[in-house]
Amino acid sequence: MHSPEHRRASGAYALGVLGAAGAFRFEEHLAECPACRCQVREFGAVTALLAEHGRPTAEEVEPVREPGPGLLNRTVAAVAALRRRSRWRRAALVAAAVLAVGGPLVVAGFPDAPGAARAERWGGRDAASGVVAAVTTGAREWGTDVDLRVARVPVAGVCALVAVGRDGSEQTVTTWSVGRPGEEPVRVSGGAALRPDAIDRFEVRTARGQRLVTLTR
Repeated sequence: MHSPEHRRASGAYALGVLGAAGAFRFEEHLAECPACRCQVREFGAVTALLAEHGRPTAEEVEPVREPGPGLLNRTVAAVAALRRRSRWRRAALVAAAVLAVGGPLVVAGFPDAPGAARAERWGGRDAASGVVAAVTTGAREWGTDVDLRVARVPVAGVCALVAVGRDGSEQTVTTWSVGRPGEEPVRVSGGAALRPDAIDRFEVRTARGQRLVTLTR
């Protein structure tokens, strides 16, 4: 069944603002719902553009400390309307302006995730390597829950996402294997013992330690 709640959840899942528990339950639903799988793929195109264009500057968007519960619904509705007019680039910029308003995001619209963690978005694009990446973090009792989307990795082999603390300490969050340089975007998840406010930045590196891209808030 593809209900309005599931349509909103598809947008939240693709944009990376669905908590770990809610994402797990939604993935179970995806296994049985072709309509939701199709919608997630469509939103994936918007997500890739968001990662490419990055967040608006402080001059472009007025910061909002506590987004209201209708934030996700308004974002999904705006993106869907713009997509129907086939203006993909404009849709990405509108979604970025709504999502990157400066404060932590609050997941809304998915009934199975009432206690979803507050999330922060990190992004980066490296002109030299061509890599684009986006990270969503959520505060946990044990540290930080991390979800990474990365694309255009120019090398094959093992890569790692490393959290760099404000004190200079480093923790490997997750690793994955790149089978073919420049392949389709990859999504991986992991965790860091560092609290979100103790993290200065994230870095995507090769197994030899080469930094491919730096992600900041």
